[in-house]
Amino acid sequence: MQFIFDFPVVPRFGFENFVVCGGNKTAYQFAKKLVEDSTENLLYIYGPEGSGKTHLLTALSNSIDGKYFSFRDAGSLYGASVGSEDPSRLAEHFQDAAALVLDDLHLLPNLQEVRVELWELFNAFYSSGRKIAISGLMPPKELPHLDGHLTSRLLWGLVARMDVSDDESRRMILKKLAEDRQMALPDDVIDEMLLRVRRDIPSLVYALENINRYAISTKRKVSLRLAKEAFRGN
Repeated sequence: MQFIFDFPVVPRFGFENFVVCGGNKTAYQFAKKLVEDSTENLLYIYGPEGSGKTHLLTALSNSIDGKYFSFRDAGSLYGASVGSEDPSRLAEHFQDAAALVLDDLHLLPNLQEVRVELWELFNAFYSSGRKIAISGLMPPKELPHLDGHLTSRLLWGLVARMDVSDDESRRMILKKLAEDRQMALPDDVIDEMLLRVRRDIPSLVYALENINRYAISTKRKVSLRLAKEAFRGN
């Protein structure tokens, strides 16, 4: 039986703390290439929730002075102007930005005005040679509410899938994160984490930090018993 813990997550996203494994290696390499290679200016990454897309996009954005926006926040950005004749909030948000970084494209509002604005914004960045990095849950051709021209254009650039849904990748990530914290993490503790915690990476990271804090506060080594106490809040 899996016990679900909804841990609040306060992420610190950078290339330096992004854990590379088999399921995200290509996306990571493409993101670094977009940052370092002047001939590349377009990246689209996709994959399930919790696979590290936001982490990678934020790290990339910080490296190229980009401006980040998630379509999860479309309601707060547009507000009452969604559906009006001139929903120009997205263009205003990216005014004078060095790079266009868009997260959660699958949540694009199903409104023609917004699709037109996004297409015009994309073209403005693309034609000027500025960098563009976008993410979504699915490949470009499967994205809902997307203009067909933009779907085709996304396929012109670098495209990579991210998926760390296998336990081997999760274990690798947890061991690397523990190593970065100079923390010995026994295999049976990882087993317990995979049993009790939501298996998306942010939740696992928070659980790891919770165990580490508890070990430090009690001046004990990390063990299965200690981890169970940390989960109970004792």
